Amino acid sequence: MSVTPEIRPFTFEFPDAELAELRTRIAATRWPEKETVADQSQGPQLETMKELARYWATEYDWRKVEAKLKALPHFVTEIDGLDIHFIHVRSRHENALPLIVTHGWPGSVVEQLKIIEPLTNPTAHGGSAADAFDVVIPSMPGYGFSGKPTTGGWGPDRIARAWGELMKRLGYTRYVAQGGDWGAIVTDLMGAQEPEGLVGIHTNMPKVIPGDIDAALLTGNPLPEGLSLSDEERRAVEQLDFVYRHVYYAYMMASRPQTLTGLVDSPVGLAAFLLDHDKASLALITRAFAGETEGLTRDDVLDNITLFWLTGTAVSAARLYAENTASFFGINDVKLPVAVSVFPDELYQAPKSWAEQAYPNLVHYNRLPKGGHFAAWEQPELFVDEVRAGFRPVR
Repeated sequence: MSVTPEIRPFTFEFPDAELAELRTRIAATRWPEKETVADQSQGPQLETMKELARYWATEYDWRKVEAKLKALPHFVTEIDGLDIHFIHVRSRHENALPLIVTHGWPGSVVEQLKIIEPLTNPTAHGGSAADAFDVVIPSMPGYGFSGKPTTGGWGPDRIARAWGELMKRLGYTRYVAQGGDWGAIVTDLMGAQEPEGLVGIHTNMPKVIPGDIDAALLTGNPLPEGLSLSDEERRAVEQLDFVYRHVYYAYMMASRPQTLTGLVDSPVGLAAFLLDHDKASLALITRAFAGETEGLTRDDVLDNITLFWLTGTAVSAARLYAENTASFFGINDVKLPVAVSVFPDELYQAPKSWAEQAYPNLVHYNRLPKGGHFAAWEQPELFVDEVRAGFRPVR
């Protein structure tokens, strides 16, 4: 792409001294006593954290993922007073469909590294030239290499508007958007805002929960009387009830993000907090550090945590929860074409009936055999297949 005064090349460098300090801090960790239960109901277990720390301090090599990142074209542009970092990879295929992909918490652009090549170069990865995408992957405000907001107001709705401006600034007059976790919320809001050029969205954490059900679950009140639910819908209600009762990290970040100052002082404290996102993901990561790699490796996990550490973004990223005023799963007014992929270990499995109600222009709905909350990271091949299939109707 051509560089303009508004769009500047971006480079980064972390000296050896910073990595040496990180290892020193890991080695100096003050450990708590062992948990008093035999499962992970109290959070990441001491055994897992000690193995993570041992590997992080003695074997892990940040320079490997750093080389992967540096091999990609990075840029920064100021939008609404804040520097926004993004990766931008153009396909060599003609008529590639521009795609903006948004990460979530506790994530970063590291989550999307495995999908860039298959999306931009499909003929080398089981697809056809007709499946090609130009890929734009921004770092959300306060995350990774983007600027840290110094005043309030950078909630997901503002980020969604900024992404529309970013794609316009890149010269794209017709594009699509994808996201999971916060990225799903931002992408859904883009769908509702309908910025010029956006022709469809794909989500792997759809916002389809009927308002009365969402409100009851969020407040802990009984479901509305006379509600008739299918088995699939009732299962989704049970899953969401569990989520709302156990997302303590979200409540902490939403109410007291500055109290988490210790996360930018202790790397192991940061790691423990970032690991404890949801039950299935924690179990997956625990198995990785026990030597049973599936979906994510130890390096995958530490690549993301180390980026948080080196950029000092634990608290600035947490503030997104404090800025949010929207429901995590409630319906927006999205009239554009929508593709939905349902992974079995996601926070909840969105029923097709709810997806059809929430998205009147639902063009793709599929339930996958494996994968969880961090789908692009855990199951990149399945994820890429879903993105290709989901956006074929709008090409």
